[in-house]
Amino acid sequence: MSNKINKTNVARLLDKAGVTYELIPYEVDESDLSAVHVASSLGEDVEQVFKTIVLRGDRTGHFVCIIPGEHEVDLKMAAKASGNKKCELLPLKELLPVTGYIRGGCSPIGMKKRFPTYIHSTCLDYPYIYVSAGVRGLQLKISPQDIIHAVQAEVCPLYA
Repeated sequence: MSNKINKTNVARLLDKAGVTYELIPYEVDESDLSAVHVASSLGEDVEQVFKTIVLRGDRTGHFVCIIPGEHEVDLKMAAKASGNKKCELLPLKELLPVTGYIRGGCSPIGMKKRFPTYIHSTCLDYPYIYVSAGVRGLQLKISPQDIIHAVQAEVCPLYA
């Protein structure tokens, strides 16, 4: 059996941009797609495993928040950061049509459209963080600066 990891679209985009990263596979548990599970599978601090949340604002439309795995995005803070009065989480059934990704495999990189993106400020506390590589079972290990640059993210607090 081959241990070759197939490059995802995310990896190809980063290669093209000349960004350094690692693809890290993990065991998928269909009943637990949480970042907490991913972190324990990787043997990493859950604060370094970031999840990608897609929201819809009342003024700007869709936008993306990248936050450490065991936290919930604060909708008031996310709305303020993104220039909205209020916002809501994107309904799950809209995730694939809007982003091209499924739950548990939603990467901030390579969505169907480039959406305004915000990353929680603690990302800068680490030499590297993890985000989804665009499929379940594969994480991207990347420096916070590289992910910020790759998705033109604004660094700001997204929960208190």
